[in-house]
Amino acid sequence: NEYKSYLRTAMSSRSGDTYTSKGADEAYAPPITIPQRHLNSLREASNFAIDIGGSLAKLAYFSNVHGRRRTISTEGSSTSTKDEEYRRSRLHFVKFETKHIQSMAHYIKEVLKDNLEICKGRTIRVTGGGAYKYTDLFERLLGLRIIKEDEMECLIKGCNFLLNNIPDEAFSYNKNKDPSIEFMNGGCEYPYLLVNIGSGVSILKVEGDGKFERVGGTAMGGGTFWGLGSLLTKAQGFDELVALADEGDSSNVDLLVKDIYGGGYESLGLPAELVASSFGKAVRSRTEGPVRNHDRDADIAKSLLHMISNGIGQIAYLHANVHNCNRIIFGGFFIRGKQSTMHTISYAINYWSKGTMKAIFLRHEGYLGAVGAYMKGTELPTGEYGENFAFSDGLKVNEVVNNALQFLELDRLDMPLVPLPFIDTSTYKPDLFNLTLDKDFRLYWLGIFTDGLDHFCRVIRDGESNRECIDTRIDSFKRKFLECLTLLRDNPYAYGNLSVRTLLEVREQFLAEFNFYDPYLLFKQMENEEALRELPGRLADLQNMTWEQRQVQVVKGILGGNVFDWGSSAVTKLNEEKKIDFERACSIVQERPWFIDDLDRWIKRLQSRKFTKILIFVDNSGADVILGIMPFVVEMLNQGSHVVLAANSNPALNDVTSYELRYIVAKIRSISKTVDSAVMENRLNVVENGVGSPCIDLSRISQNVKDSCHDCDLVILEGMGRAVHTNFHARFTVESLKLCVIKNKWLCDQFGCPMFGVICKYEVPESIRDG
Repeated sequence: NEYKSYLRTAMSSRSGDTYTSKGADEAYAPPITIPQRHLNSLREASNFAIDIGGSLAKLAYFSNVHGRRRTISTEGSSTSTKDEEYRRSRLHFVKFETKHIQSMAHYIKEVLKDNLEICKGRTIRVTGGGAYKYTDLFERLLGLRIIKEDEMECLIKGCNFLLNNIPDEAFSYNKNKDPSIEFMNGGCEYPYLLVNIGSGVSILKVEGDGKFERVGGTAMGGGTFWGLGSLLTKAQGFDELVALADEGDSSNVDLLVKDIYGGGYESLGLPAELVASSFGKAVRSRTEGPVRNHDRDADIAKSLLHMISNGIGQIAYLHANVHNCNRIIFGGFFIRGKQSTMHTISYAINYWSKGTMKAIFLRHEGYLGAVGAYMKGTELPTGEYGENFAFSDGLKVNEVVNNALQFLELDRLDMPLVPLPFIDTSTYKPDLFNLTLDKDFRLYWLGIFTDGLDHFCRVIRDGESNRECIDTRIDSFKRKFLECLTLLRDNPYAYGNLSVRTLLEVREQFLAEFNFYDPYLLFKQMENEEALRELPGRLADLQNMTWEQRQVQVVKGILGGNVFDWGSSAVTKLNEEKKIDFERACSIVQERPWFIDDLDRWIKRLQSRKFTKILIFVDNSGADVILGIMPFVVEMLNQGSHVVLAANSNPALNDVTSYELRYIVAKIRSISKTVDSAVMENRLNVVENGVGSPCIDLSRISQNVKDSCHDCDLVILEGMGRAVHTNFHARFTVESLKLCVIKNKWLCDQFGCPMFGVICKYEVPESIRDG
């Protein structure tokens, strides 16, 4: 029943089924409309926190999300599938206008009307300026006991949490670049300055989790901009004032250096366009009488914005210098994704630091207080958290406060993610193509995902074993995913750096939300059984070859197996014309010399000495892993190497998962004495990689993979996702081999290789070559 209830609410979209609150003070604000899908999670909310600002409020709560998944069960030599229900821990955040606070309280009361007794005596952590104003509201309606939390402490706690858990959380802004946003990885690096710009400005030096001090500030902040703007222009509200500034030309009211000296003052390093006196020209206009029109209002708003931002930027830079901080993070209502404010602050930091520092902004800066308040009152389930893109709004540039709610949802990851020991995290970049930077690339790949969606949904319908509400679930998945793809066309930075990897991850998250946990499972089972029947003949053929012939053929076998990629439209089209078997797949692959052909160097290396331990990131199930990878594994085991197979933790397309691979290896033990002995001697291991995607970011892999890497001297990456879309340029401190067949025409054109061209890229790090 819990699962069915969740299923119904998950399928309602924000533009579809909704709940409208009742009982709010409509003289103060109209009732608030909230998506129905939040009902179920709120009913199970175990704790609440809320950050109440002057304009925006953010509600935080924790719940367990229900789902169902089908897995493989192995008993002895037999295998079967079984359905199981599971729960995933999730943090929810809802952002809304503070004027709707009463409506939100009534909404919570309505949702919990059958369980209000559980609220009585429990606490809700409240921070922000409204913590005092609305205490009575929550105590009276919900029976919750209010605990007020320090606003600055909550901001910092929230900031540290998001920097440590959300990739691409921090970014810099430059309006003269395309795209204007550049994301900055690296997590939470201490010390840093947090400059919180509300009505005034507080500057905090953060030296660790819970270790901070207020080192300065100024009364000239967002309130100054808004207040003076209200006095000097006809703008109604903060957003209108910022929009007005976007239209203005501050040089009409500001006195520039060139207005005084006829150009720049080069000996002092003052450029001609530098503001010498904010509003300096307004003094001259007084002799001509007051002029109040829209253009003048826009110029005044722009000048005012520059004056406030430059002042804040200079003060922030001076504090950073004094306190030896090279990272300055800006947040607060004044920022809120506004291009004008981000530009003026970025310009100020760049100017005063002479280009040595950048202003840093956060994708989720509006949620810092709510995240921190929740964490202050609750001990979160252990583990790391990641952004759930399926039901999070993402970064919105030039956000306008209106009646629409915004959401952020963070899922607890199944396991901690750590960097692979053999990469330099300071220089490592996983993705070959950054779709945020290149519009043509972005539109191509968004088109690929959009155009292939109908076929993808047909595959899901044919392969999904859970038939409950299947048509409704597929339609809901399709609608929501298309909405996401449309968003990313014009707002590619919504979820951080956009790449093929992130598009695949987003799609898998949407599938999971509508309980399509592993729609390719039945296809994979059939292909695995078929490939296992062919494996004895394949191993026998290889055994009858000479040593050198065998080394060539096991690599060619990996490439032939890699053709079995059901995420490739070219492969699915060929398979529809005539079913692809392993022999045909090998014949499709490019003849030697390959596009990148290091096979001879690889074989020469094998002749010199064995590898101690080999880590292989495997790709697809069926023929790929069984007829391609496993014969190669047998060969390496026979040469005396220890082999670790890293497979996906969670399903994605027809990629093999770790629990499937364990079953496959168990089956092969009865086929190959080499495999059987290696398993018994603990020289052949299967580990889960912490990923649920055809691509892999090696800076975020499972602890199991890291623990298995001791004495490893070779890393192998197989498949387009792991060896091309990600990690093509990755450099390792150990030897590496990247193997794949390129099955995408656009990608072939980018490389200048034929369709089904081969990458066999063997690399030796300089440290080993020099040694």
